[in-house]
Amino acid sequence: MKTSLQWLNQYLSEPVDADLVERLMTDQGFPIEAREKVGTSDEMLDVEVTSNRGDCLSHLGVAREIAAGTGRTVVKPDCTLPAQAGPEVGSLLTVTNEAPDVCPLYTARVIRGVKIGPSPAWLVARLEAIGLRSVNNVVDVTNFVLFESGQPLHAFDMARLAGGKIVVRKAIAGETFEAIDGSKHKLKAGMLVIADAQSPSAIAGVMGGKHSEVTDSTRDIVLESAIFTPMAVRQTSRALKLMSDSSHRFERGVDPLGVELASRRAARLIIELAGGELASGVIIAGSVPASATVVNLRVQRCNDLLGLSLSAARIVEIFERLGMAPKLDAATQTIACTIPSHRLDLYREVDLIEEVARLAGLDGIPVNDRIHIQARAPQNHVVARRKLDHVLTAAGYYETINFSFLAPAQGKPFVPAGQEALMIDDDRRKTEPMLRPSILPSLLICRKANQDVGNQDIRLYEVASTWSKAGGQTIEKRRLGLLADAAKPQDALRQLRGVLNELATQLTGEASLTLEVDNNSAIYQAGARVLYKGQAIGTLGVASSRTLDLFGLQTQVILAELDVEPLIAAYPFNRTVEQLSRFPGTWRDLSVIVEEATPWSAIESQIRLAQLPMLETLEFLTTYRGKPISAGRKSVSFRMAFRDPNGTLRHEQVEPQVNALIERLKTSLNAELRS
Repeated sequence: MKTSLQWLNQYLSEPVDADLVERLMTDQGFPIEAREKVGTSDEMLDVEVTSNRGDCLSHLGVAREIAAGTGRTVVKPDCTLPAQAGPEVGSLLTVTNEAPDVCPLYTARVIRGVKIGPSPAWLVARLEAIGLRSVNNVVDVTNFVLFESGQPLHAFDMARLAGGKIVVRKAIAGETFEAIDGSKHKLKAGMLVIADAQSPSAIAGVMGGKHSEVTDSTRDIVLESAIFTPMAVRQTSRALKLMSDSSHRFERGVDPLGVELASRRAARLIIELAGGELASGVIIAGSVPASATVVNLRVQRCNDLLGLSLSAARIVEIFERLGMAPKLDAATQTIACTIPSHRLDLYREVDLIEEVARLAGLDGIPVNDRIHIQARAPQNHVVARRKLDHVLTAAGYYETINFSFLAPAQGKPFVPAGQEALMIDDDRRKTEPMLRPSILPSLLICRKANQDVGNQDIRLYEVASTWSKAGGQTIEKRRLGLLADAAKPQDALRQLRGVLNELATQLTGEASLTLEVDNNSAIYQAGARVLYKGQAIGTLGVASSRTLDLFGLQTQVILAELDVEPLIAAYPFNRTVEQLSRFPGTWRDLSVIVEEATPWSAIESQIRLAQLPMLETLEFLTTYRGKPISAGRKSVSFRMAFRDPNGTLRHEQVEPQVNALIERLKTSLNAELRS
């Protein structure tokens, strides 16, 4: 915020010099970024204003800060209206506010018979001191009031407003607009505009239009003063790449009670400098807040938080300087503060405590040379995430952190069935406007980068959020994605399944993940659903040639993706401990011939369902295809360990169980025992 020292002193009961302004404003949280002599008697100070203090983007706002820090009083400018001899403003102009959600208040005044010309020397000097050029007396007044009060204004040439109307509305997609600076824009639906009966005359809160600007031929003007919501102005300004002093202030919020005062101030100055007749009254479309906000501060809480011992009287004095009309309740030592309308950043007790700290002096707050920390056990989900990392890194996987945006061509194949991609409407992400629906595309892109530099035997994983939409609602999930090179896909899949089982064991206490063959996904050449407690939580498989081609990979890879939250939520688990048996066990290796389409999970399921009373462990060994086994069938080998906790296991105890199992497999899976 560029500030003229001479201009600033107009609003203070006693003048200040540049050194005092720099020291005081810096101490109160507003460093001076630059100082520059202007002429022989003025100085420009560039005040750094934080984004939550839009009230200080004006000379009056800076003056209020100086007054609060020095005990001076603020001299308010004359905002009384000149005599209103003209006709009723409503008979000259019609204003319709069709977007009160983003324009809560719109006001308009009409001044007829103005004479456009150069501004007086004092006004030119004020504007040039802060780096603005003079345009004409009417435009200069609107700029002057903007930098005086922080309330943006705009003047329309009334003769150029079609139909004598102002309509505050949202743009229709495809409408065009030429700004005062000569730039041309194609508007998007939803952008807030100030239109006449035919077309947009201004981008609300951003910039006026070329066809309705005030020129030397202007005789009647419409003076706008309004409130536009910060989000609406920010989105439009960014989308059109059109910034202005007005948008800078509206994006940070303006004083709702300053709208009328600024309008009165500008009307008075325009008539003084350009003549004309002010129409009676003002058109108001919308409303301002009915009552002021009151926030309470506890004196003890303030001192405890700041580490000070300020008296209630001292805190009350600070709030009086800030114009908060404080009222102290002596019994409870609570101070009730009425928040000024220009202080949009104050709405909590801690905000008031920060004001006390600024005005009492941040240098006075003691600094402890010790920090007392109470040791606590890490949260369960933190420990679970660490275990996940340990398991995967121990298996040779490297963690990646990838960008969350994708090109649509790479992301759409991974959008879950029945859902749609979540896109962003942002010109800065023209080539990658999709939020990733899966971790896998990111890992495949990373694999391509490794391929380009010649790296082999790659294993990658990432835990991150994914996004999609269903029924108009955004769906965000925390997922685990894995990728590994697979020169021998079957061996790689077995290794990956072992990694997932170990992960499940570490997080849930048991190898609780099962696989269910599913070759319906175009992502996988051969795939399966990963189940946890019977519910599908992810997929696993060998990447299809289509997937490899999409990402330019020349090496076969296997992929897996899991919804990791159910596993993390299961941690910590309760381990059960059993006494080691004093008796030896025995095992049986079986090979059964089944149909090619029969997965190991089906065989395993049947063995579990048989509920063999002495079965201790079950382990898959291998799969064999080829002679003498007929085409379309395969041999699956597995090992079963048996143990009797009450004595040494005998052959005649195990064989009936094995024979019963073989019969079950023959019946349920059309299996035959391989000799």
